[in-house]
Amino acid sequence: MSETLAAVRAETTKLRGIRGTQLTLLLFAVISVLVAALDGWSAKNALDSGNHNLRSDFTPQQAGLDGILYGQLALIVFGVLVVTSEYTSGMMRVSLLAVPRRGRLYLAKIAVTTATAVAVSVPVTVLGYLVTQSALGSHGASIGASGVPRALAGAVVYLTLMCLFAAGTAAIARNAVIPLAVLLPMVLAGTQILSVLGATKRLARYFPDQAGRELLKVDSPHTAFGVAVLLAWTLAALAWGWVRHHRWDN
Repeated sequence: MSETLAAVRAETTKLRGIRGTQLTLLLFAVISVLVAALDGWSAKNALDSGNHNLRSDFTPQQAGLDGILYGQLALIVFGVLVVTSEYTSGMMRVSLLAVPRRGRLYLAKIAVTTATAVAVSVPVTVLGYLVTQSALGSHGASIGASGVPRALAGAVVYLTLMCLFAAGTAAIARNAVIPLAVLLPMVLAGTQILSVLGATKRLARYFPDQAGRELLKVDSPHTAFGVAVLLAWTLAALAWGWVRHHRWDN
């Protein structure tokens, strides 16, 4: 147990020294909250002016969760950088000298990534929701409104699992280029486009980000499905990454 805790402490120390990780976490917070404010302000103007351009399923409660869908891109980059920095710099050999048991090293890195993702996702998710409701003014909804606490918790789970999915994908690739070239376009637009095309609409439901978004929906009847699909993708990526980590210098 003491060796495991030492490995976790070492990974925490290394995380602070990885170039770009602090910036990605800051960008996650700034983008999420800024988009949340802009969404609330735009919706308030539309509602006050009687503009009917708001999407048909708009609700103040759901609008409060939209900002993190953009901010998550930075959190995905964070997950990739945490894993790939040691491979690209050659520091992985040094880490293996300090922690020879590869499974322990990998699990320590994933544990620190998980804890960091949760630690930043909770306040950013709550703050983003409150900022949106404040911008909506009299049209806003309470944080205790029906279904909102569950959706906020689901958002934290979604963000954490997407970050871990990115980390697992990075461990498979052992470099940052491939996972970022695949994940960012996929989350930003790729699966969204597939979800509106008749031929691929059913298939898109099984992509990690599209399935996971069910966790963010207030009173969604498909939350269990979303959790199962996203968790399956994440565990598969982490497991494959674990195998690749064990064969790193083979």
